[in-house]
Amino acid sequence: MNVLAHALLAGNDTALRLGGAMGDFVHGTPGDHLPPGVRQGIYLHRAIDSFTDSHAEVRAARERMPPPFRRYAGILLDMWFDHCLARDFDRWSDQPLDRYARGLRRELHDAGPLLPDALKRFLGYMDANDLPAGYRDAAAIGKALRGISQRLSRANPLAEAMPLLLAEDEVLKATFERFFPQLRAFAAHWVAERAAGTPAVDGLTWPGRSST
Repeated sequence: MNVLAHALLAGNDTALRLGGAMGDFVHGTPGDHLPPGVRQGIYLHRAIDSFTDSHAEVRAARERMPPPFRRYAGILLDMWFDHCLARDFDRWSDQPLDRYARGLRRELHDAGPLLPDALKRFLGYMDANDLPAGYRDAAAIGKALRGISQRLSRANPLAEAMPLLLAEDEVLKATFERFFPQLRAFAAHWVAERAAGTPAVDGLTWPGRSST
């Protein structure tokens, strides 16, 4: 769901970016039909998710979500953090957001035979809605949340979450500003460790991260 963040955190390696974009659509052990770099990108995606879920700043932001939204706080924060990243993208990348987003979609189209069917469908949605660049507009986040709400099997409040997210925007933006540099450092170190052929840092304690 937060495809922009996962792509950016994968750095300049196309295969890692592809794996990062696939991460929410591949479950279990990635298939051997995928190139090694793409498989590593999927594992990087999972390491990023694990770091994020256990980070003190993110846990505190989840706790701010009132019932019934707290149960779905992970989805809401993923989407809103991509919104924070997109609307201030020039702080985090030397490429303009529109160019970066077009390049990412082009890479996904070029890798079409490798993509899971669900990601192929999502790529069509990305094309139609100019994503992930479109995530800089809050209205696009609202539309995406309504779509996710409809796809979930049980009744949920995601379609009604925008007033809460807008009201919490200043707090969530401040959380993102504190958290994202640490997440970026974690991802860069993970990639460097794997490139050097040494164990990944998934189990290390990082600032703000629980050691349990």
